[in-house]
Amino acid sequence: MIEQFFDVDERLTELAHKAEERCALPFARISDTAEYNETKVLHAFIHNGVSESHFKGSTGYGYDDRGREILDKVFAEAVGAEDALVRHNFVSGTHALGVALFGILRTGDKMVSVTGRPYDTMEEVIGLRGEGNGSLRDFGISYAEVPLKADGTPDLEAIPAAVSGAKVAYIQRSRGYSLRPSLTVEDIGNIVQAIKRGNPDTFILVDNCYGEFAEKQEPLAVGADLIVGSLIKNPGGGIAETGGYIAGRKDLVELCSYRLTTPGMGKEVGCTLNQSRGMFMGLFWAPSVVGNALKTSVFALSLFELLGYEAYPRYDAYRTDIIAALRLNTAEALTAFCQGIQKGSPVDSFVTPEPWDMPGYDSQVIMAAGAFTLGSSIELSADAPLREPYAVWIQGGLSYPSGRAGVLLAAQSMLEKGLLKL
Repeated sequence: MIEQFFDVDERLTELAHKAEERCALPFARISDTAEYNETKVLHAFIHNGVSESHFKGSTGYGYDDRGREILDKVFAEAVGAEDALVRHNFVSGTHALGVALFGILRTGDKMVSVTGRPYDTMEEVIGLRGEGNGSLRDFGISYAEVPLKADGTPDLEAIPAAVSGAKVAYIQRSRGYSLRPSLTVEDIGNIVQAIKRGNPDTFILVDNCYGEFAEKQEPLAVGADLIVGSLIKNPGGGIAETGGYIAGRKDLVELCSYRLTTPGMGKEVGCTLNQSRGMFMGLFWAPSVVGNALKTSVFALSLFELLGYEAYPRYDAYRTDIIAALRLNTAEALTAFCQGIQKGSPVDSFVTPEPWDMPGYDSQVIMAAGAFTLGSSIELSADAPLREPYAVWIQGGLSYPSGRAGVLLAAQSMLEKGLLKL
C-alpha cells in the first residue's frame, strides 16, 4: 500500500512483507500486554471517579486543584505506586530525575549507579561533567558506579559491596546511547535483591523512561522505591504536551514535591493551566500507543536484520522498552537513515536534519523528529551521537501503519544514497 503514496523501491516493499510475516508472535505478545494495561488504566480512571470537571485547569497558586489531585491518584494506581507527582512543569525526564535525586539526597550522602554510566544528560546533574553548576557533587553528594559486565548486563555480584553506605541506588531501565540490553522488570527485581543484600536501607530509584506500559508490571512491583519518567515519552500517549512524573513511596514522593515547589507546600500548590485534559487523555491512551510504538520497533528490527545489519535487541526478543538500536556502521548511513525518518513524519517532513552540538551531550547529535510535540519520543523519531559504532536509536510510533511507513522511507533514503545493498 505504501507504494501508492510514496516512491519506495519494489524490492524494499517485498522485503518488508517478509519482515512483517516474521513478526506475528512478537505482535501477539505486544497486543496482549497492551490489552492488559489498557484495562488496568481504565480501572484506575473508574475507581478514582474521573469526571469532566477534573479537566479544567487552575491558575495562580493552584490551591485545591481537584484535577491535579485526581490525576496523581489515577497515575499512582496505574503504575502500582503509593503516590505520584504528575506535573506539566517537569520540563524533561532529566529534570524529573534531578528533582527526585535532589529531593532525597543531602550533603554527605552517597549515590551509586548500579547499571553503569547513566544517560548523557544525567552526567552534569550528577557532576561527572561541568563544575560549579549546582550539581549533586557541588552539594557534597558523592557518586560511584558499578560497571556493567562485558555482555552489558548488571554485575549482581559486585552490587552488594558497592551500595554499602549508599543512600540511593540508581537503576537505568533503558539502554540510553549504548548497545547494552534494556532491563526487564524481572531483571530490575534481581538487581533490587542484590542491593538489599548489601544495604537494606538504600532507596532504589529507577529511571523508567521509555519503559512505561511495555510490560504488565512496573519496577515498583519488584521492590523499587521510586520510578521517574517523562510525559512526552510513553505515559503521555502522544497527547500530553509536556511534563513528567515521580511515583512510588508516599514519603519519598512528598520529599520530591518539596524540591519541585518549596518545603511546606509541596504537592499542595502548582496551577495546571490548560494541561490537565491532555495529561488525563494521554495516560488513558498510553498503553495502546506504547503497543503501536513497540510494533513499529519490532518491524524495524526485523527489516534491518534481513538487510544484514546488527539490531539490538533481536526483532523477536521480549520487550521492556520502546527503544531499538541499529548498527549502521558509518556516519553517512546514520545521517541518511535519520533524514528518511524525517521524510516520513507528519510534521516538518520537508526538513533535512543535520548533526549539531546539542546541549547536554559530548558529541554532535542528529535527531529526526517530525512530531506534533517537539522532542516527543513516543512519536516516531530517530537520533544518535555521531560516534562509533554509528548506531541509530529509534523509538515511537503513534500508529503502526505510519510507523511502518517511516521505517521504510528511512531504508529508501539509504538506498537512494547508495548506502544500502539489496
